[in-house]
Amino acid sequence: MDASKHNLPLWREAVGEALREKRHELGRRLVDVAGDAGVSPQYLSELERGLKDPSSEMLDAVAGALGLDAAELGFRAAARLRRATREAALDSLAAAVRRGDALPGIALGGSAHTVDPLPEHPLSSADPTGTPWSGAGEAFLLAA
Repeated sequence: MDASKHNLPLWREAVGEALREKRHELGRRLVDVAGDAGVSPQYLSELERGLKDPSSEMLDAVAGALGLDAAELGFRAAARLRRATREAALDSLAAAVRRGDALPGIALGGSAHTVDPLPEHPLSSADPTGTPWSGAGEAFLLAA
């Protein structure tokens, strides 16, 4: 699947963003981290921008210069990818709502086939005191 088609970052972009964020957290200059990692500042800049697909040894050197191990760097990059995936799903849902597309289980508009998103519970017609309950009220009570 083409990641750019869905506005999802590539792994190398997520890793680069994680490295840049950590460098900024530490208040370190790119040239200093590059020197500690044994790479050129230009290479580190391209790595942070997701333009390079580095070897595991190179990632280990740069991560080490930032006080990270490979597992922590991978965790940070994976978190970025998960966040981007959630945001893309929400954007897709918002676009469907704007277009008026039906959502799973819910039909939008005044159609005769509209499904109530909070249907009445079969046992909620009355409580022992005789008070009528609707599905919406029950949902409210459960959410409170």
